[in-house]
Amino acid sequence: MFYLSRIEHTLPLPPSLLTLPIREAMQMELEKLFLDKVIANLGLCISLYDIRSIEGGYIFPGDGAPTYTVVFNLVMFRPFVGEVIAAKLLASNADGLRLSLGFFDDIYVPAHLMPIPNHFEADPINSYENDSKKGTWFWDYEGEHFPIDVSEAEIRFRVQSVSYPPVPVEQPKESKPFAPMLVNASLLNHEGLGPVSWWV
Repeated sequence: MFYLSRIEHTLPLPPSLLTLPIREAMQMELEKLFLDKVIANLGLCISLYDIRSIEGGYIFPGDGAPTYTVVFNLVMFRPFVGEVIAAKLLASNADGLRLSLGFFDDIYVPAHLMPIPNHFEADPINSYENDSKKGTWFWDYEGEHFPIDVSEAEIRFRVQSVSYPPVPVEQPKESKPFAPMLVNASLLNHEGLGPVSWWV
């Protein structure tokens, strides 16, 4: 789920930071650049692990900031396919579930990857004409109906895929916010998946 990724990056250091020790100033700049950002095919940056080397310090003509080449390690979140993770339910509608790890909210369980057999009950209070109906999914097992709702402490899921959609040039106003990394998840055909309360 978490990886160390070594990166080499060239960046200018603002003159306002030159009074600080070089490593401290560089750490501040790298955290500002990379923390909580998604790097395609690497994942979501959680933290700066360490700085391996700092070279350069050249001031180019017409520029008032020294430029350095830095080699450093980042702690990245990138789940692997088949990994089982526990998360909390963020939203539930006719299309499936949206789950959250607290620091990452773009985990989706589509309807066709829900436990089988199942059914969905729309919430009449929160249903809108222009939106997928909100409601609750149920796993139908041996005559009983087990709900998947927000009261569940944890929901275990298996990672089906991790994708990095291209950044859209234009986005309609009514569309949901762009997510640079998407995790497609499954609750299907595996004991222990779904709300933890089902299995204790």
